[in-house]
Amino acid sequence: SEYGGGEPMALYGSIPLAWGHSTRVGTAGAFWNNPSETFADVSYSSAEKGRRVRWLSESGVIELFVVWDAHSPVGAMAKFASLVGAQELPPVFALGYHQCRWNYKDERDVAAVHAKFEELDIPFDVLWLDIEHTDGKRYFTWDAALFPSPREMQANLSATGRKTVTIVDPHIKRDDRYAVHAEATRLGLYIKDKSGAKDFDGWCWPGSSSYLDFTSPAVRDWWADRFRLDAYRGSTLDLFVWNDMNEPSVFNGPEVTMPKDCLSLEGVEHREWHNLYGMYFARATAEGLARRGALDGGAGARPFVLTRSFFAGSQRWGAVWTGDNAAQWSHLQIAAPMILSLSVCGFSFAGADAGGFFGDPDPELMTRWIMAAAFTPFFRGHAHHDAKRREPWSFGEPWTQRLRAAIAERYALLPHWYSTFALARFAGLPVIRPAWAVAPTDPRALDIDDQWFLGADLLVKPAVHAGLDAVDVYFPECPGSPAFFDARPEFKHAKYAAGTIAKVPAPIDALGAAVPLFQRAGSVVARQRRLRRSTAAMRRDPYELTIALDAAKTAAGLLYLDDQTTFAFRDAAAFVWVRLAFDADALTARPFLSSLPPDLDPARAASLGLGLDPADAAAAFEPPANLVERIVLLGLDAPPARVALPDDSDLPFLWDATARKLVLRKPDLALARPWTIRFHF
Repeated sequence: SEYGGGEPMALYGSIPLAWGHSTRVGTAGAFWNNPSETFADVSYSSAEKGRRVRWLSESGVIELFVVWDAHSPVGAMAKFASLVGAQELPPVFALGYHQCRWNYKDERDVAAVHAKFEELDIPFDVLWLDIEHTDGKRYFTWDAALFPSPREMQANLSATGRKTVTIVDPHIKRDDRYAVHAEATRLGLYIKDKSGAKDFDGWCWPGSSSYLDFTSPAVRDWWADRFRLDAYRGSTLDLFVWNDMNEPSVFNGPEVTMPKDCLSLEGVEHREWHNLYGMYFARATAEGLARRGALDGGAGARPFVLTRSFFAGSQRWGAVWTGDNAAQWSHLQIAAPMILSLSVCGFSFAGADAGGFFGDPDPELMTRWIMAAAFTPFFRGHAHHDAKRREPWSFGEPWTQRLRAAIAERYALLPHWYSTFALARFAGLPVIRPAWAVAPTDPRALDIDDQWFLGADLLVKPAVHAGLDAVDVYFPECPGSPAFFDARPEFKHAKYAAGTIAKVPAPIDALGAAVPLFQRAGSVVARQRRLRRSTAAMRRDPYELTIALDAAKTAAGLLYLDDQTTFAFRDAAAFVWVRLAFDADALTARPFLSSLPPDLDPARAASLGLGLDPADAAAAFEPPANLVERIVLLGLDAPPARVALPDDSDLPFLWDATARKLVLRKPDLALARPWTIRFHF
């Protein structure tokens, strides 16, 4: 379902939430909890000097929730998360680069793509298979001619730390020889037509199809068991799932969905629960993957599910993408506003298909799109089967090295991404944020939607128009942060005052520095700089810390560490938060093992399902042993005379007077242990 820019009608999902923000009195949100067809009429009132929102729903009950915070937009968003649920913490591989196409043709094609990533040293974590991998669009099956050895194919990917995703849609082919359909029919699990006597018959990818009633807990439980290894033949614990077409999509139905008078198993009309269907489908899939791990020898592994359809709360079970976009500059430009809208409505794990699904991007558009998408939460390249191949090497040099550098930059920042997702899970905070959410008293930040923050500390402004080599950046007036530092060493960490606009270089040929990226003064950001093939290969790598000092020469930040794959953080408090702080003459690391730092609210965590009872902490949990191998300080007026490690031995340093940058090399301190480095000026 291709969409265009400026379209007011929702296509895939609904979160009926409106935010109102004033630079003087705070932030209020109105959540109209109604999953039926709903219109939101937004108008401007000159008398009230503000906007009005009127909700018009076809059916349902009147249920309106209002959240408000006088001081912080993200505080209001955290309260909304307490109401509908927090973004689940994904396994770290899901934050890497995903390579997808409709369709990779066969096992040889999969092996060739995998080998080319290896040959060219381009990181990626997940390879995706669309509907053509199945036996005649029968989900949970494989085309025996094209994919005769699926477990071996997955094992080859797993050997380099990669995962596989297959598509599983909610429409079930009406074929009595198809075991899934035969059992669902026998058990009476399908949605009925308006008579209530017959299973609804609609047309989708397999042809004549029936649709399971995912509003039923019993059906969801049955569906979850379809993901057991003994049920999904050819699957492994390294296979994850893509839920598409789950609005539900019916090619021959009214408005490309099922008629509103179709009935659930409880006899409730489709019109009452349309916008819940996709959420319940993704929930059942995620619960199946989690159950599969527990039942088949896994260690309570976190699932990964991508959904197209959603409602408020869908973030508890996975990620979302913006659907069938096109290879056009205008679609690159609208991607950020769409993803930001999802983020402030609680669904942070969102992205748009890099390069555009329909059509063929030219090398510049593809490169700029990958560069921008690397700074969005969900990072996937995808293409229609009629589109030309567009893997990162498809355009030749110099484009391959530019795309490699953009993807590598994403991987370097994964510690920051993962910690920001942990803040979403533990505190309900959005992963990416519009300028007004970080600078709530700055009126000039209100209408900006082409630049955004990663958490609270990194500001990004990609080039999203053809032919640009510079972009205009507005530096918002964030509380307590009078300045921003260019995060790119190539541009000498130039310092920009808050409340100003500057034209900043964004040359497409600046490898790893083509996207303007800025660090807020007063913050600490962690990276892992070593180029690896996948997140699995980075697990023991050392860290680099970049400390951007504010006017008082202080800075602070949080880093989150756990096993990156299981629910032990939730079920056994197997995690550690590390608070890093620079103040006057010392840099201190203070770990909080199985507990929260003072920056986070235990009551908020409890409201998000993290009770964190110390008695539940895993006695055998050992924090990761990663070392700090490099520390960069920005904003010093002069170098210190001496830098001392905890044992009072000297730590060598380099001083760049032009950039006012101090670099400490190889302190080799365990990140998750307490330590202090002292600076003698």
